[in-house]
Amino acid sequence: MSTTAQEVAIKRTAAARAVKVNPLGLEKNDYRGRPSTLCKGCGHDSVSQRIMNVAWELGLDQSQVIKMSGIGCSSKTPAYYLGWSHGFNSVHGRMPSVSTGAITANQNLTCIGVSGDGDTASIGIGQFKHAMRRNLPMVYIVENNGVYGLTKGQFSATADVGQQLKYQGVNHLPPLDICLEALAANATFVARSFAGDPKQVEALLKAALSHRGIAVIDIISPCVTFNNHDSSTKSYGYGKEHELPLHELSYVPAIHEEIEIDEYEGELEVALHDGSMIMLKKLDAEHDPTNRAAAFDVLDRSRQEGKLITGLFYVSEEQPDMLELLNLTSTPLAQLPPSKLRPSREALAKLLDTF
Repeated sequence: MSTTAQEVAIKRTAAARAVKVNPLGLEKNDYRGRPSTLCKGCGHDSVSQRIMNVAWELGLDQSQVIKMSGIGCSSKTPAYYLGWSHGFNSVHGRMPSVSTGAITANQNLTCIGVSGDGDTASIGIGQFKHAMRRNLPMVYIVENNGVYGLTKGQFSATADVGQQLKYQGVNHLPPLDICLEALAANATFVARSFAGDPKQVEALLKAALSHRGIAVIDIISPCVTFNNHDSSTKSYGYGKEHELPLHELSYVPAIHEEIEIDEYEGELEVALHDGSMIMLKKLDAEHDPTNRAAAFDVLDRSRQEGKLITGLFYVSEEQPDMLELLNLTSTPLAQLPPSKLRPSREALAKLLDTF
């Protein structure tokens, strides 16, 4: 080998060593999925990035992860992270029941579910409640923006009273609070964060992945699409008024940047893309997350004060999860032979004799 070739080899080796890898020897890019098709600046993409970062840092085996979702903008995101994992888009609002079946069949899998406020708090509220009640062992992320972003921005069940949308008018109904609903249904891990606070989101995700039972994280993820103005030639309204379409299309201007915030103490007011404001406030250091009554109190006070308090509200490791209550064999059902899953002819004959 010539001197030049040796130098090239040394440089390549040094460059290879400079690349950070996790305990499985994988680079962070190995935890990516397909390119996102969501609007530029969407908070959902930030959440996907947080999931990738945490999964890489923890060294999760992607082949043992299932990504579950329902229908909606948020439910598209499992395609954008952990590309080596199994994924399933269920019917609108039915992610919990499909997840229940998947986890029961193979309890060795790590289940990460991503839903939206429409998918969870509207059509899926019943399934959401029963997932809490059963303490289904999964991470349940709600990307919450108060609108049906995939279907032209109707109000969702988490929309604030007085919220105004261009095509929907003013919302007069009180919102459902994802965290309060989870607490009322006896969820064993309840947290809230903001998509623009990556450090907090990642910390909560790490805690959720280590939790025994269901871990709910309500992540406020602003929608960037429905702040169009009629004066803009790129707005949906202008296009509908001036176009003779073969079929209806809408244009989303790619001018928005992801909303991010710096470290803060006390409270912080954040401006959203449409000019509206939300007030962020982190939980007080003395808050006891094992006190369920205190969690209810802090959530109710934040609602009355109009502040978005983020952090871990409640956690309990005492309640057994669903798989423990089912008393299943340690071997995943998906790996058992038919002879173990079906009753024998003798057992069936004995049963029929009792009738």
